[in-house]
Amino acid sequence: MNPVPFLDLRGQYKKLKDEIRPVVDEVLDSQICIGGPQLTNFEKEVRDHTQSMHAVGCSNGSDALLLALKALDIGPGDEVIAPSFTFFATAGAIRLAGAKPVFAEIDEETFNIDVTKLEALITDKTKAIIPVDLFGQAANMTVVNEIAKKHGLKVIEDSAQAIGAEHKERRVGSMADITTFSFYPTKNLGACGEGGLITMNDEALATKVTQLRNHGQSGVYEHAYIGMNGRLPSLQAAILRIKLKHLDDWTAVRNAHATQYRGLLGDVEGLVLPKLAAETTRHVYNQFVVRVPNRDNVRKALSEQGIGSGVYYPLPLHLQPCFADLGYKKGDLPLSEKACSEVLALPCYPELQSAQVEQVAAALRTLVEKGA
Repeated sequence: MNPVPFLDLRGQYKKLKDEIRPVVDEVLDSQICIGGPQLTNFEKEVRDHTQSMHAVGCSNGSDALLLALKALDIGPGDEVIAPSFTFFATAGAIRLAGAKPVFAEIDEETFNIDVTKLEALITDKTKAIIPVDLFGQAANMTVVNEIAKKHGLKVIEDSAQAIGAEHKERRVGSMADITTFSFYPTKNLGACGEGGLITMNDEALATKVTQLRNHGQSGVYEHAYIGMNGRLPSLQAAILRIKLKHLDDWTAVRNAHATQYRGLLGDVEGLVLPKLAAETTRHVYNQFVVRVPNRDNVRKALSEQGIGSGVYYPLPLHLQPCFADLGYKKGDLPLSEKACSEVLALPCYPELQSAQVEQVAAALRTLVEKGA
């Protein structure tokens, strides 16, 4: 059997090389390296794709979160609710803004924030909720927004992994006060390096974010805010514009892989496949994540057969050493902790072939049925 890589970015570039190289040369020839038409056009195209009113490119997904918090005037003395089972940047940005992260439990079936437990976490210091659209499936934005409105809170939707996903036929990027995206190379829409973007439906907020990403500059060497260097380079915007044209086709292939995995693995006892929420009208499968007993043994055995896989995430945020001062302990969020010990991401990228999906599924079935 041939090896099956967990991700094949070289394969993606090989297919797009003839499209990408000319726009790279165009940017280099123009020497418009920051701003310019590539960025303006990319922002417009993502705005249309997300069905939002405003889009602002920025340096990366982590900075997008920090810019969102700053734009909403969230800082010292404030609390922000976020899930514990997610990438570190979600909570890291809260701390960098000077606020306190309050960690929420996840829904065991979707891995997204458990909306039934949100209100119990709200205090008079709470200023915002950050739901994460984990692995490519939108959080329950209907309920999150209802709770936020009831308590006068802001919603920052972390869609780093979910561009193009839909909740009740509404695109992520159009439902929250602010939505943040990452274009890290492993994302469904990946830059050649770092990149991020923020969407919103409020013009004043869009203006503020635009200024904050450029040191708060409102005019030439005139600064309305203390901002940051959070700009998206023109070269990245140009490459992302090419890839954006293919995104819907890539999403369709990812869904086809997910359907194939479900058909091949649905009857394996002890293996739990990812579940679609009733409100989900489009999953984009940044990852196809299963729960498996003896996860680490299974992953090691797959690797020995040349099959790549990933673990997102091995340690929940509430137990990270840098958040020890918050007072969380093991057992506080049992579902998040359980997920960290069981989740295994399988290859699910557009360049993956159907025969490779069969190879991965057959190997996983054998290992699980034999108890790894």
